[in-house]
Amino acid sequence: MSDSEKPTLLIIDGHSLAFRAFYALPVDSFVNRDGQHTNAIHGFIAMLINLLSQQRPTHIAVAFDISRYSFRTREYPEYKGTRGETPPEFVGQIPLLEEALHAMNITTVTKEDFEADDILATLATQGAAEGYRVLIVSGDRDTIQLVNDDVTLLYPNVRGVSELKVYDPAAVRERYGIEPYQYPEIAALVGETSDNLVGIDKVGEKTAVKWVQQYGTVDEIVAHADEIKGVVGQNLRDQKENALRNRRLNRLLTDVELPVRPGDLERRALNEIAVRDIFAKLQFKTLLERLLKTAAEEGHYDASGGFSEAIETGAVTIPPVRTMVDEELANWLAKNSADGAAIGVQVELGPAGIIGFGLAGADDTVYVPWAAGRMDYQALEEWLASSAPKYFFHAKPQFKALSRAGLIVDGLAFDTRIASWLVRPGSAPQSLAEQVYEVLGETLPVSDPNQLVALTDTVSPATEAWYLRRVAEAQALALDDGTRAVLDDIELPLVAVLSEMELTGVTIDPEVLARLRGELTDKANDYAARAYAEIGHEVNLGSPKQLQQVLFDELQMPKTRATKTGFSTDAASLADLQEKNPHPFLGLLLQHRDATKLKQIVETLERSVETDGRVHTTYDQTGTSTGRISSNDPNLQNIPVRTEEGREIRSAIRRGDEFETLLTADYSQIEMRIMAHLSEDPGLIEAFNAGEDLHRFVGARIFGVTPAEVTPAMRTKVKAMSYGLAYGLSPFGLSKQLRIETAEAKQLMSDYFERFGSVRDYLRGVVEQARVDGYTETIFGRRRPFADLTSTNRVLRDNAERAALNAPIQGSAADIMKIAMLGIAGDLIDQKLSSRMLLQVHDELIFEVATGEWDALEAIVRDRMAHAADLRVPLDVQVGRGDNWDAAAH
Repeated sequence: MSDSEKPTLLIIDGHSLAFRAFYALPVDSFVNRDGQHTNAIHGFIAMLINLLSQQRPTHIAVAFDISRYSFRTREYPEYKGTRGETPPEFVGQIPLLEEALHAMNITTVTKEDFEADDILATLATQGAAEGYRVLIVSGDRDTIQLVNDDVTLLYPNVRGVSELKVYDPAAVRERYGIEPYQYPEIAALVGETSDNLVGIDKVGEKTAVKWVQQYGTVDEIVAHADEIKGVVGQNLRDQKENALRNRRLNRLLTDVELPVRPGDLERRALNEIAVRDIFAKLQFKTLLERLLKTAAEEGHYDASGGFSEAIETGAVTIPPVRTMVDEELANWLAKNSADGAAIGVQVELGPAGIIGFGLAGADDTVYVPWAAGRMDYQALEEWLASSAPKYFFHAKPQFKALSRAGLIVDGLAFDTRIASWLVRPGSAPQSLAEQVYEVLGETLPVSDPNQLVALTDTVSPATEAWYLRRVAEAQALALDDGTRAVLDDIELPLVAVLSEMELTGVTIDPEVLARLRGELTDKANDYAARAYAEIGHEVNLGSPKQLQQVLFDELQMPKTRATKTGFSTDAASLADLQEKNPHPFLGLLLQHRDATKLKQIVETLERSVETDGRVHTTYDQTGTSTGRISSNDPNLQNIPVRTEEGREIRSAIRRGDEFETLLTADYSQIEMRIMAHLSEDPGLIEAFNAGEDLHRFVGARIFGVTPAEVTPAMRTKVKAMSYGLAYGLSPFGLSKQLRIETAEAKQLMSDYFERFGSVRDYLRGVVEQARVDGYTETIFGRRRPFADLTSTNRVLRDNAERAALNAPIQGSAADIMKIAMLGIAGDLIDQKLSSRMLLQVHDELIFEVATGEWDALEAIVRDRMAHAADLRVPLDVQVGRGDNWDAAAH
């Protein structure tokens, strides 16, 4: 009987594939309304649907482990002992996955005291003997030993579970140079870290393969150990018990007594009612449609359940790609100008720049090879610069590439990466392929980056644009009105502004950085030498393990917070230790850390200076959950402002030679002003509207004195508490921060809320409302979901409550800054000014001022920043001027 005539038995390692899916898909992107994480279930079922469609199995089963304990752990208790605790987000997913499989009428198999691998081995052996074509799906390499002419292994690659590597006997021989049944001999000699099976020292895969090819088995290799020369031979003789034990443990059992045999696993029709119920609980709308579509095509659904809605059975057809230039391209662009087109810019690394464009209309795709300056591309250049709608995935780097090529872009209508982030602010998809899978439940063909020779042809940019358009259409339908407004009015217009700022960059004074690097190197070396003198020997000051030895063993200092590797030596723990138990060595260590950190910032800036003498940071709109912009490569937002050395680093960022000065502008106490607005507290509103020092005003109310009698210590306490409350700071946290007793901190907070009761009511209300809605919302409609507010895990729930307290405040501050930036950028263009916006750092903007434009620019900046939002209190803007960033501080 040929393979095509044989029935197909598909057996899947449930836990292995579920864990692969868990780590392949972002945790926070898959949470149902009950707060249950579902990414492992989603990835597993998506893979299963693909397998059902591609392999058309006649028989199917999924094997699960009952626990990590089995007959193997009785022989070797350390077996799999290195595996960490199950991630809390994974807990609860396997039972729901099993429920979904049962609704699909797929048999699940478990066996006390045995692993899922043994179940797979038994069923595979039985299936091959009974005339089945057997497919095993597992991420455990031990199953390679089961491969033969009748049994094929489908193994997930590094991308997770969306792509499966086919291991038949020929593929195993090509990869390992051995027969499949010999794989356990290799694994026994080398060891398996995931199973905590220690191999023979210095024996790698090549050595193990050579021995197996020569002697055949571990038993025979050990029997001939005296013939093997060198260090590895001696190691084999000394550690042969490791290999023998490993070989006993990694042999999969093929004769486990199971409640089913292959013939009992015939694929049955799914129960549509049960499937709809569990998929509704999981909130898998797209997966449900895919599953029912696949079932309808093959007739595998329970007719008694009946379809409650029509199922489309037609497969998605990718339109063919046509290459266009000249009049044909012009006509296509004109036809698609009204509805717009998805676009992907094909950029080559290095100086070559743009090499092509992929375009997708409503029902066709076009590839445009690029050659700058040719007349036959004029239509494309005009279309790019027009207001015709354009859809991108991660538009900003493409905008920069287009700008470098001298092309103007307008009409950004959608950025699917930004849209995903707005819906799930905890993460943004890193690739279009990831987003296609997440939104459409489909697999965009991509090559495995780890393959030396690509196994998959590169997808045309036009095909990618077609997938992108479908993603954008699906997302647009799902966005609520507030989120869509934030996307259209704030985030999308900001792409061009940030792109221009990145291309402009900031001028750096290399002499200042070189001098600072030398000074900080000397300081760090001096602190290290003095620290060594305190303990009488040298130590690696960057090694937590060595520091633990010095601090807690040699110096007998009180233990800090316990960690998996001993006791914490992080900055906060050591600062607290030095505060309570000062020691010269510890003080010098902390000074050495500060100097080293600053030196690293300086060196990073030096490495980042490009040929134009400027540093070009990259702004990430999607880098935070709050909506604030982050800075990377290099990070210009992490330069300290409260230390002398930090200010000196800032002094290296200066105006360009052709500009008159720098202008800095920042918001004063913007978060507290937003707090006053949102809480509608009369006291806070009065303070801001009267132009009072907020913390002095609040201090006077709390301590019952006049504002003039508020001491610096009182003001410090009030300031710490005011900001702390907005971040969910507890009395204990406040006491630690202020170095006061917890009782005093508790009383301080009680006095605060007694006089500013609306703040207390607001903070309580924002969390309770978020618990009901599942999200918080900024003044402008930006939402941040908090599924963990209803979690049964107390740690997750407490963390979510603290984050929910501040999310509307920080998010509103982010929106206000972005709106101000958009207004300023527009005014610079409208008034034809040559001054430029350079940097955005927290609540501050930095500009280069062209000669004679100070008054005009200052007026624009003050007006746009002060009126970026209509609050119950004024937005106060402070402006400074100077030749460098530090000199322009205010």
